[in-house]
Amino acid sequence: MTINTEQVYAVIFTATMKQVDDQYLQMANRLRDLAFAEFSCLEFNAVTEGDKEVAISYWPSKQHILDWKQHPLHKKAQKLGQERWYSDYRVQVVHVEREYKFANQD
Repeated sequence: MTINTEQVYAVIFTATMKQVDDQYLQMANRLRDLAFAEFSCLEFNAVTEGDKEVAISYWPSKQHILDWKQHPLHKKAQKLGQERWYSDYRVQVVHVEREYKFANQD
């Protein structure tokens, strides 16, 4: 994906997992779908290693991020995350200043 960096923000979510259950996996999928369908998320990537999780999502504006954060399903996920799924987490919202990439065309 090539993005217009003049208007792009990234949300970097890092967490230590306490518990992963079926409800967590379902919620993560629902939130991802919601981000794209209703809040114009441009890209969403998540990886885990051991008990660490990192998710990075890209958005066209800070307002899109705030609106997504305030959605009732996302608020429910935040509450469940604090109560059950995470030992700790951190959220960073950053403006994308520059992008460059390499793509081998072999």
